Amino acid sequence: MTTREARDLPNETLDEEAIARYLQMNPDFFERHQAILGRMRLPHARSASTISLVERQVEVLRERQAELEGKLAEFVNVARANDALAGKIQRFTRRLLQAATRQEMAEAIEASLREDFDARHSTLILTNGHARGFDMPERFLREATPDSADLKSFEGLFTSGKPRCGQVRDSQRQFLFGGDAGEIGSVALVPLGEHGAIGLLALGSHDRERFHPGMSTEFLARMGELIADVVVHR
Repeated sequence: MTTREARDLPNETLDEEAIARYLQMNPDFFERHQAILGRMRLPHARSASTISLVERQVEVLRERQAELEGKLAEFVNVARANDALAGKIQRFTRRLLQAATRQEMAEAIEASLREDFDARHSTLILTNGHARGFDMPERFLREATPDSADLKSFEGLFTSGKPRCGQVRDSQRQFLFGGDAGEIGSVALVPLGEHGAIGLLALGSHDRERFHPGMSTEFLARMGELIADVVVHR
């Protein structure tokens, strides 16, 4: 560093902040003083030895590359998972379109939930007369009045109008899954129609982490819209 350059430092004090500011203002410093650059040594990140500044820069670039590759792999995995879900939604939709009667439609919903989405425990509860024309085992499809105490316990869900995942109260789990309630570790709840005007779809899993509050519910919402549409218009 020349005398002229040293004078550029605040109060000619060579503290770390002043040096850092100087180097930021003079990015070509090491190009003009390559001998200094060659003599600089830094601690190795993973050993007790020292390495040159250039070697350290290469290490930093490698670490950044590894981090970017990790993020890219994560994005690819998410994209593949979303693509797989989109395929399942498409198969679900085709099953509903191919159903000729309301009975076939209910059977298609139950079969698709079980086979395509691995939802071994599912319950479809319909209100306001929308259960007419169905003849399904009560284990899957039931009719309830909107003012029943059991449905009133889901009032917060219906008010939000959005799917919800996680845990439910024992009484709610019993109402939804009956004799299988003790096996249910987590639940996905999907209101059907505006504020649950048509009913409720419930999916249960033995795994407590299968349906958790942090998971995306976009595909559940789409499924609920499809079911609500076919129940009303079929």
